[in-house]
Amino acid sequence: MEAAARRLLGASTLCAIATVAPRGRAWVSTAYFAFSPAFELVWMSEPGAAHSRNIRSSDTVAIAVYDSHQSWGQSDCGIQLFGSARELDGAAASHAAALYAGRFGDAVKEMAAYRFYRFRPRRLKLFDEHVFGAGTFVTARVTGAGRLAWVRTEIYDPRRTADAFPQ
Repeated sequence: MEAAARRLLGASTLCAIATVAPRGRAWVSTAYFAFSPAFELVWMSEPGAAHSRNIRSSDTVAIAVYDSHQSWGQSDCGIQLFGSARELDGAAASHAAALYAGRFGDAVKEMAAYRFYRFRPRRLKLFDEHVFGAGTFVTARVTGAGRLAWVRTEIYDPRRTADAFPQ
């Protein structure tokens, strides 16, 4: 699971970040990201951006990473992560900058007005048909040590009718 999760995170440099806007409305943004061995994601953003403001008022975040060059009907893959995020400062921001520079080089210098944000997942959902099989989603919990612990496996068969799935 851990090797598959790291490979899926490395499949794209862009992620979709879902935050909770005021009054509980959903908001999604894209950002370039880097990730740590413990599955933490970091990105840079303008503090006044809607998703940055949303994180200040509610740290609940979900992130999706996938290769957008996949074709319908082929073996697909992607990863969804669920957890919390916050704006960083001090040593935590320096650590995030080093992680980000490891993936994007000098891009950090070009974005001096931006701040770093760190996402810590509690749970992730892997979808890798090459590894797990067609229509198979594997959910794992991220432990305090940054390791993955299996939670459940779901297999979706497109031949099953909607009433075959309990509510």
